[in-house]
Amino acid sequence: MPLSYEAPGTPPRADPLPAPERAAPRAVPTAAGAPPRRRWGSAWLTGGLVAVLVLLALVSAGVGAYEIPLGEVIGSVQHRLGLGGAALDRVGESVLWNVRLPRVVLALLVGASLGCAGALMQGVFGNPLAEPGVIGISAGAAVGAVAAIGLGLTFFGNWTITACAFVAGLVTVGAVYLLSRNGGKTEVVTLILTGIAVNAFAGALIGLFVFFADSGQVNQITFWQLGSLAQATWPKVLAVLPCALAGLLVAPFYAGKLDLLSLGERPARHLGVDVERLRLALILVVALLTAAAVAVAGIITFVGLLVPHLLRMANGPGHRFLVPGSALAGAVVLVAGDLAARTLAQPAELPLGVLTALLGSPFFFWLLRRTRRKQGGWA
Repeated sequence: MPLSYEAPGTPPRADPLPAPERAAPRAVPTAAGAPPRRRWGSAWLTGGLVAVLVLLALVSAGVGAYEIPLGEVIGSVQHRLGLGGAALDRVGESVLWNVRLPRVVLALLVGASLGCAGALMQGVFGNPLAEPGVIGISAGAAVGAVAAIGLGLTFFGNWTITACAFVAGLVTVGAVYLLSRNGGKTEVVTLILTGIAVNAFAGALIGLFVFFADSGQVNQITFWQLGSLAQATWPKVLAVLPCALAGLLVAPFYAGKLDLLSLGERPARHLGVDVERLRLALILVVALLTAAAVAVAGIITFVGLLVPHLLRMANGPGHRFLVPGSALAGAVVLVAGDLAARTLAQPAELPLGVLTALLGSPFFFWLLRRTRRKQGGWA
């Protein structure tokens, strides 16, 4: 199926590379080689996303059942940082620092992880429909977390669920990658169908654990299935922080090679990219980011699919901006989504994963229709 970033009509892989292509490879959309207008666009977008994220974080910290004015939120943060300001009263300090801010920081980390993982997945697989949730990695990681809950595993203490989610996510992403490859190329049809099968299998395993679980475990397992940040605490932030930071810091270093890979596997190899090693390394990074997010927030889908597409439409396909930009925009989306989830139906709270799926599913359908129209069909 011609659903990839490679142009339709790309010659078979076995054919020799045309001489002109060897002598003068196509221009690569890097930041350094990008037109000044696009570089300015990247700078403006980055600045805009940072400003929106800071504003959303401050608003989210103040809005809720216990309202805290924006100025008092800023004053309390300044006071804790030793930059002046003033502390709130005892209740306000407790609500802000023990309830709201851990949740905001966790939303930021999870959103950044999912957004960055989505951009990496689409670059690694070379197609616009790849996303950790769509191809089953989130569900696989959730199986690891649910198994740890259902079996009562505690061998790593507070890190047990995170470790189990990471290992299960790693196994899942490896299985999807191997099963999707055919003739040295990852086919999008096989990728999507493998994701459907993995999601179904993971759902069956989660169902089995629910069947044998007691009521307390059922409540915990339901959390993973619906996705939520309601149980955010500073220890959970510290639990996810190392994995998220490691993945987010490593990912931008592969942006240049992803730009070369977007030209196609064969041209990338001629330009010095070890494609298989690159894919293996980035699959590990994706598993790290996704497992870290799922381990503390449950299954939250479509963030990794939607965010890179929006940025690609706004500023082109260059990964030097797309990878860190997707992390930034993913954080914006999830902080805003969490704010909406806990304020739209007060005093009840909507599951965050349900909210992102409600918004992401129509986008996915629109993307399928748009891609099919541009490609002229699937076959």
